[in-house]
Amino acid sequence: MVQSSLATKSQSFDLVKSEIEQTIKQAESSLERFQENRESGEDLQNCVDFLNQLRGIFILVELRAGTLLCQEAVSMANDVPVGANDDKNILLTTLNSALFILRRYVEYYHQQRADHPELLLPVINDLREARKEKPYPESCFFDVDVKERPDFCSGLSLQAFDGNEAEYEILARRMRLTFQVALLGVLREKSDVVSKKLFGRAARGFARLCQGQPMGQMWCLVAIVADTMLDRVMGFSKARKRMFMRIEKYSREVVYVGKVATAKDAPDSLIRDLVYLLYRSGSANPEVTSVLSAYRLTPAEFPDSMLDAHARRLYGPGTDVLKSLSTALQDELNQLKDKLDIVERGIEPDLAELSSIAGALERLANTLVMLDLNQLGTMARGEAAKLRTWEEENRLPEDDELYKLADSVLGIEDAVMQIVVRGITSETDALAGGQRTREESLYLHEATYVVADEAKSALTLAKRAITAFIESDYDKLHLANLPTTLHSIWGGLHMLNDPGAASVLERVAASIQERLLDAREAPQAQVLEALADALTSLEYYIESVGRREDRNADLLKLAESSLEDVGL
Repeated sequence: MVQSSLATKSQSFDLVKSEIEQTIKQAESSLERFQENRESGEDLQNCVDFLNQLRGIFILVELRAGTLLCQEAVSMANDVPVGANDDKNILLTTLNSALFILRRYVEYYHQQRADHPELLLPVINDLREARKEKPYPESCFFDVDVKERPDFCSGLSLQAFDGNEAEYEILARRMRLTFQVALLGVLREKSDVVSKKLFGRAARGFARLCQGQPMGQMWCLVAIVADTMLDRVMGFSKARKRMFMRIEKYSREVVYVGKVATAKDAPDSLIRDLVYLLYRSGSANPEVTSVLSAYRLTPAEFPDSMLDAHARRLYGPGTDVLKSLSTALQDELNQLKDKLDIVERGIEPDLAELSSIAGALERLANTLVMLDLNQLGTMARGEAAKLRTWEEENRLPEDDELYKLADSVLGIEDAVMQIVVRGITSETDALAGGQRTREESLYLHEATYVVADEAKSALTLAKRAITAFIESDYDKLHLANLPTTLHSIWGGLHMLNDPGAASVLERVAASIQERLLDAREAPQAQVLEALADALTSLEYYIESVGRREDRNADLLKLAESSLEDVGL
């Protein structure tokens, strides 16, 4: 049912996408006019109205981050008075930036078919901070109840502290100083590796001082988080800096209040923030999975590193720019492929052609490196070097060498074509390494779209044919070509490795042949209804083929059930 929900959500978004984009543009235009004429209260009110309209749409399609961003944007717009002076410029600039990022997020969601509200949280917090409001924590969209807490210290080897009061105070002060040095390094953006190690060391020290007390559990969790951040190379965002500044207050209490301070529990909000970091890390280390399993969680499939890469997409070039870039690179690659084709066919083989291809690959490599697609650039340079070597050896490449070169060029082309969908990210760059899976091949995606279109057309034709068959008092001529048509897309579904859909389609085609075409008597109404229901379920299922959301297997079960109900 989750798959069905995701598919429904995605389809709902498709219906209103153009409306969302148009409304964002109208809000931006109204805001721009108000910035030019601060006395135009009508433009400011129009901007607020458009933001409220967007908020309503986002509620409808269940995009939580979009809803919250619009809510904060409305609050900010309401804080801007008509005739605003220059002291309100920061509010207007922040609002403008938020609308720009929101437009990018709409593009992103349309391409990815996945809602990651955390991507918009920094923008939402910028809006709040501009209004002097408290920013939301990083775990804002993390719905986990942390009231019941496991023993966070169970996985840590902590030596019990058995010193006297004076030694207790000395260790507490030293651990607080260690924590402060780490925090200062983070705030000054010094070596975060050292800071993470110091955070872990200080947390373990405080855990020893608080051992057996409620506050000790928080310090054990902080130690696990610090180790995980070090292991997974997680950065310090503004929200994380605020969190560690908040934790520092508890270290101060241990120093100045003493053992009494260790008897109180850390607040749920702080524990949630810490657990969220473990979840977002994607780490499968035992101490991490132990904590997560206590809350019935598994490491995030969309870890922190991937979140950072996708966040950069929101601030990077838009879809139009990426399309233009991809097209330009594809033009270069097409010329390369033409030259390789000439060499492969042996048409006027010329060693000078190798130099020309090598030069083109080197230029392409420079472009890719400039775009920070270093792995793809390295691949292109490597192939160019091989071509230079063949030229120096005064020979043309062997067939297997040429095929490997062609495969590399096609691999680069595949990645370049996916720039539009993936953006200029490490995911795109990673396509240079190793073998690409069938799912990653853009050519397979294109074939999938073709099969899906053909299948939808065939199913629509089948429903029309059955309708005409009924209206013509069961004239079988309307169904004559139907089994053949359905069988043609049966092969396409097998090609897409979807035997379930192919099996249902085969049953439908066989039923039409046996119960409608070969039968001498008029078919029963229940049989016709069952076939119509099965075809409709298949049609809905096919709509998800080729899309990024998972295919809804429940629709296939529904089609099978319709057929089984009447013995087909």
